[in-house]
Amino acid sequence: MNKRFVVTVVCSTLGLIGATGFALAETVGRLECSVVGAVSQDPIGDKDGHGLATVQYSCLGMEGLLKGAVYSGSSTSEWDGSQGTYLSGGGIIRVAGGLAVTQLTEGTGSVVMKDGKPAGREASGKGLIKFASGTLAALSGKADRWEAKPAGFGRFTLEITADGEPGTVGTRLK
Repeated sequence: MNKRFVVTVVCSTLGLIGATGFALAETVGRLECSVVGAVSQDPIGDKDGHGLATVQYSCLGMEGLLKGAVYSGSSTSEWDGSQGTYLSGGGIIRVAGGLAVTQLTEGTGSVVMKDGKPAGREASGKGLIKFASGTLAALSGKADRWEAKPAGFGRFTLEITADGEPGTVGTRLK
């Protein structure tokens, strides 16, 4: 499995974390995600192993507030060898009667090794729900934390927990 692919997937997943409105460290949801299409990998050119990875993914909510939700997202991350930093990401969460738009605000990742070979990437970071409506309206402007772990080729899990602090953007006029 390509290391950059897994990292990109993890980063994208991070953007999804924003759909929460619970107390500090309370789990908002667990999603199972799949990469959609090919991961774009662009070498930066200054040294070997330094590049950008962009991935698109789709997730299904399996537990918590996001159970049954469909999340479509993307992320872009910078990789220097086995260490990554997420530069941008986010997407749209769709549930019956509600929508939410997420934004990844920060994240880091690393390559996971198994039997001396790269087996994927794991990542974690913070995000924000920039907009939410309907059944998800209470999440608008909320901050969250996310953690992504590889779950096989082109797949990863995404755990989202409430940060407990309101976000600084994303509130809408009433």
